[in-house]
Amino acid sequence: MLAANEIQSSLSGAWRLMMGKADGLRLLDLSADGFWNSFFAMIVALPALLVSWTSFAADLYPGADLYGERIALIPRIAVIDFCAWVLPLVGLAIAAKPIGIRPRFVHYVVASNWASAIVAWMMMPPAMLRLIFPAAGDAASLISVALLLLSLVFTWRLTNATLNRGPGPATAVFAGMLMASLVVLYALQTALGVTPPLEAPV
Repeated sequence: MLAANEIQSSLSGAWRLMMGKADGLRLLDLSADGFWNSFFAMIVALPALLVSWTSFAADLYPGADLYGERIALIPRIAVIDFCAWVLPLVGLAIAAKPIGIRPRFVHYVVASNWASAIVAWMMMPPAMLRLIFPAAGDAASLISVALLLLSLVFTWRLTNATLNRGPGPATAVFAGMLMASLVVLYALQTALGVTPPLEAPV
């Protein structure tokens, strides 16, 4: 269990990196313990993720009589999200030496984990809006898209500042991680049946 000041420092460091400021690395624990402790960011992100999972399940099963189906769907959505978080990092660990970023691999993982927690909280407001005011679904979707695009910009900045290899390698790693996350996401959604029902509820 990390202390509150350690969590605050890690989130502050990740935020500075998301702003493109490399000095954010000074606020992160880049030791071996810091590497594994950075996965505590999943716990920090959990409340926001739970809102997003509930909203997504409600979108797939909007009927009031399908409450049970929504609840049963949430654990599967959680598994998918956490796999999409972790598995691309495993792939990057394997590729780090061949692509020349091994000296910065720990830096990237620690920063990326804490940044993912920030992004999860960024994406919570439109999910909550969709839950509380279903009629505002279109507005919530627009906000989600805007925040998603903003988070991609922030993530690229973090990648560039963390790797310190220039925009080209940063863009390659950013694109590769994004594609890996999407592949895991869609593959597991299909495998675990997290898709709209064949017949929409009336």
